[in-house]
Amino acid sequence: MTLDTLLSDSASAVAYMVRGITHVCRNMKKRSPGSDGEREAAEYMAQVLESECGCTDVRVEAFDEHPGGFYGYLYFSAVLDVICGAAFFFLPALSILSGVLAILLMLFQFILYHEIVDRFFALRRGTNVTAVRPCAGECRRRVFLNGHLDAAWEWPLNYHFGGVVFEAHSVGATVGVLYYIALSVCRLCGAGAWARTAGWIGLLFFPFWIGLPFLRNKNRVVDGANDNLSGCYMGVALLRAMELHGITLEHTEVGVLLTGSEESGLRGAKAWSRAHREEYADVPTFIYSFDTIHDPRFLMTNERDLNGTVKADRAMSELFLTAAAELGIPCRRGWVPPMGGGTDSAAFLQGGFRAVCITGLNHRLEDYYHTRRDSCDNLDARGLENCYRAAVKTVEKIDAGALDRTQGRSPTTKRKDGQT
Repeated sequence: MTLDTLLSDSASAVAYMVRGITHVCRNMKKRSPGSDGEREAAEYMAQVLESECGCTDVRVEAFDEHPGGFYGYLYFSAVLDVICGAAFFFLPALSILSGVLAILLMLFQFILYHEIVDRFFALRRGTNVTAVRPCAGECRRRVFLNGHLDAAWEWPLNYHFGGVVFEAHSVGATVGVLYYIALSVCRLCGAGAWARTAGWIGLLFFPFWIGLPFLRNKNRVVDGANDNLSGCYMGVALLRAMELHGITLEHTEVGVLLTGSEESGLRGAKAWSRAHREEYADVPTFIYSFDTIHDPRFLMTNERDLNGTVKADRAMSELFLTAAAELGIPCRRGWVPPMGGGTDSAAFLQGGFRAVCITGLNHRLEDYYHTRRDSCDNLDARGLENCYRAAVKTVEKIDAGALDRTQGRSPTTKRKDGQT
């Protein structure tokens, strides 16, 4: 079935997105991970999906998490970093040990998003929403359009000084630890006065370490209009348009998946994957995650995610690129680079689902990214419309069977680690 009607009415869909995003930003509580605001937005959108989008299976599900742990690791890291620098002068072995622990903590908690220190922080309840619009006949495939409900805590350095300063702080702290580890190894190998002099010079790194806990302002939550109400409303608007125009696909279920607590380490997507792994193994299921759909110059499919460590579904990426090209919409291949973070797509992929993330931002930090400038006054209608039109065309192609014979990870695919 063609979805030309949705394409021709894309301006109305974008106007609806802007209204919805504005309503959530101005009339609901702040949506930090695991908060009442996250749950309030989830319940509101679930009601919209049921009453306006033709979804017959709508579920609001809670999950346990420790949202403070993702950035809370910075407190532990700051202490280990300071010990690494100070211990160099009197116990080099301790300097090496604390430095290595600091690097490993950053790697597993912040780069790979494992829950190493989460248990030391308060338990909260995050919220996910799953909504499915049924097909007319036998279900042969399913596609979810995903966005995350929560918004980030503000990054003060990015707000006041820009992304270069923010990134320089993080890099400086890591370089400082490696610097003292190397000097401590030299001292244990017999290095003399020069190593000690270099150690005094290294005191310049101490402000980077002490400042680590202040990279996030836990008392200010941004509006998250672009990151990521834009991603949430991408799917909501598409299903609503299908309902308004009386369109039901013959053999393809189309759903919206709204995940909580992405900003605390993809916790909602991880919980959803664990809960629904078997349920959605009945037919091929594809998840397109949309995150920060803003600048039309940077619409891209991210073929690697989670700081470049997770490979996305290549066939799904190619399909979105093809759909955009057919409509004359600029779209490029990209990736979420090291220190660029991760999107919910990575959690779905790790959970065995076929997924890819679509973004609309420069991965070099923009001034609105995780700052108070991410407001409903800073939306880009053209960026939203380009992505929406490409998404509509992608769903049309999936319904025509474009991904039926492609290979990818799914809940029933045997993995190299021996799990299924």
